[in-house]
Amino acid sequence: MSEQVHNRLAMVRAERKVSRQELAEAVGAHYQTVGYIERGQYNPSLDLALRIAKYFGLPVEALFSLEPFQPLTEEVYGGKQ
Repeated sequence: MSEQVHNRLAMVRAERKVSRQELAEAVGAHYQTVGYIERGQYNPSLDLALRIAKYFGLPVEALFSLEPFQPLTEEVYGGKQ
């Protein structure tokens, strides 16, 4: 059974002003793979997820989750704004 892995990759990448190509080269993946991951069309391997998290200096669970992420306003402020 393959469960969808939810991610915040596009948001973090845009926030850090990193292109798909730059990220892909840094983690040893193809830029299209980064796009597939961002759109939820491909679940990254554990190895790739860890390399992406390391690149951004974030814990892997800040980028990837088996549960949908709550909006950041709810996580940061503890409720709907």
